[in-house]
Amino acid sequence: MSIHPLAYVHPDAELGRDVTIEPFATVHGNVHIGEGSWIGPSAVLMDGARVGRDCKVFPGAVIGAIPQDLKFAGEYTTAEVGDGTTIRECVTINRGTADRLKTSVGDNCLLMAYVHLAHDCMVGSNVVIANSVNLAGHVTIDDWAILEGNVAVQQFIHIGAHSFIAGASLVRKNVPPFVKAAREPLSYVGVNVVGLRRRGFKDDAIARIEDIYREIFVRNNNVERAVQQVEQNLPRSPERGLILDFIRNSPRGIMRGLTE
Repeated sequence: MSIHPLAYVHPDAELGRDVTIEPFATVHGNVHIGEGSWIGPSAVLMDGARVGRDCKVFPGAVIGAIPQDLKFAGEYTTAEVGDGTTIRECVTINRGTADRLKTSVGDNCLLMAYVHLAHDCMVGSNVVIANSVNLAGHVTIDDWAILEGNVAVQQFIHIGAHSFIAGASLVRKNVPPFVKAAREPLSYVGVNVVGLRRRGFKDDAIARIEDIYREIFVRNNNVERAVQQVEQNLPRSPERGLILDFIRNSPRGIMRGLTE
């Protein structure tokens, strides 16, 4: 363990083996840092911060500040970061509220500089969130999603697994799994074929996904009718199940279909 003499670490903080804390970092009392993690200069881990193993927290990041929510009444909540995740400069991750009791980021994620995660956000594993992305409260992002720089996500939005959202997009509706999303208003622009191939999806699985989204987004059916067509005409598969479950659990609606 290496704690620089110019860092402040509360005596009640729990630090794993081989943790490094650089000058001017601040670690409050109700904090846990897993073994092998590095806390950079001037980073701040406030009460309720939970950082996993082998993480990197760069200068100026703040994990565990209270929510920017007027309904917050001081309830016990946390801000949790999984193993192997990198938190770059000036990222802010606020604690949860009574709704979900935590804000969480999974394993092996990359949150680039100036990202903000508001209260009760749930980010899966292997997610990349690029510079200056802002997530409002209660946003859920599933595994392997990628958000390019300057994306802004409205509260209560759900972004599906393996999806890709183009830079500077405004996300006001749920984004289903496996898709690429761009334009204003946010629209379907295809299946995330490159990302899926990089992660080992076979061509037949990708073709099944494309067939499903052709019904949902290209043929100008309304969503309810498109789901019926998929159920009646396309074979069962894990991908079909994930997509249809996502749509059924999107009471606020999903993003619009392909437009010229």
